[in-house]
Amino acid sequence: MLRKLLFWSLAVVFPLPLVLTYDFLATEPGPLKFYIFLGLIAYTWWLLSIVLSVRPSWLDRFVGLPSIYGLHGMLGVLAIVAAYVHRDYGYSPSRLARDLGDWGFYGALAVLCFSVFFMSGWLVDRSRLLLAAKRLLEVVFRRRLSVWIHRLNLVIVAMIWLHVHLLVRVNQHFAFMVLFDLYTVMVLGIYAWKKWIAPDTYPMGTVISNEALGGATRKMSVDLDGKAATLQPGDFFFLSFEGSPSVSREWHPFSVTDENPETLTFTIRQHGDFTRRVGNVEVGTRVRLEGPFGRFESIIQDRDHEAPLVLLGMGAGVAPLLSLTAAHHTTRKIHLLWAVRSPEDAYYRDALLEYQAASGDRLQVTTSIGRFRREDLASTLSAEEIAKGAFFIVGPNPAVLANQRLLRRMGVSARRIHQERLTM
Repeated sequence: MLRKLLFWSLAVVFPLPLVLTYDFLATEPGPLKFYIFLGLIAYTWWLLSIVLSVRPSWLDRFVGLPSIYGLHGMLGVLAIVAAYVHRDYGYSPSRLARDLGDWGFYGALAVLCFSVFFMSGWLVDRSRLLLAAKRLLEVVFRRRLSVWIHRLNLVIVAMIWLHVHLLVRVNQHFAFMVLFDLYTVMVLGIYAWKKWIAPDTYPMGTVISNEALGGATRKMSVDLDGKAATLQPGDFFFLSFEGSPSVSREWHPFSVTDENPETLTFTIRQHGDFTRRVGNVEVGTRVRLEGPFGRFESIIQDRDHEAPLVLLGMGAGVAPLLSLTAAHHTTRKIHLLWAVRSPEDAYYRDALLEYQAASGDRLQVTTSIGRFRREDLASTLSAEEIAKGAFFIVGPNPAVLANQRLLRRMGVSARRIHQERLTM
């Protein structure tokens, strides 16, 4: 909790140097200065959201990608609110400055609305009607196009940057403008380095197998050129397939199924427009990997070692839970619950039986055909697991949210529920 509070405090701390510098230098009346502050805060929040969008791995280990994406989205919403008030009550004699400000505001609003619907899951994961509409529209707005639309935020930042430089009441303060430009250059530099330069330093590997598991799942193994030294159980990587005519080079996250740091195995559910083409990736295809990401193992190490671990996976969501099971089945009490569509989809049944045999009764496995209902969980989970267990849920967004609600109603506290969603 303390880590998340420190992380979310970035929203307050990041704008302060700009706001305090302008407050010290400027002499405008109080109300006008306040509206200028709101504009500066909105701009710095857009910049901070750009930094978060490159998913710094060290920050992921600190708070996890769900928190990073959560703050990224909230900053986009709050920036629009601050920019709206700034736009309605601020004033500039420069027509070009006003136009740039308006274009930036409406552009940011449009990108935000698009991203909330197509990329965040805030709405569609809680409404079957909206989810159906999204799937229909994704025939046109494929993920790659959505990513490029989201990157229009860079154009919006450029328009707001020029807007500020055209404001006489602002650009007359040299020290402030230096700091303002430093903010902008540093953020855009971080973005450019992370997107176009840093990938050349990421580890590489070669696809050595790509086989079907069940009806719509693939098991892919990637032999690394080196070794994933920082890999932990439950981690995932972003993969980019290079030179494959069947799959674009966009980055997509996949969870590691086992603990081998030299040959990584990924269990991939073929659901979206990208993953449906993963089956066409040929053996020998070169893969670039960003990561690893994930905090499941760190959370487990921080928890009471006597508390049971309850691992709840839906379909391919069992992948990171399987690696956690492999790492801890001989030392911790573990209850693995796996929901599959059909008996044929329980493709790791044999591996789980081996872990059970070696666990000395520490590992319990419960498989369900279809999602777990409340009565299923109530009859399957022990009183100790409900009262003290650390829960780890992995699967598609709607399924994860539904199971979180079920567990909360059964008395499991929110701080003991940790999740990773497969919908990206």
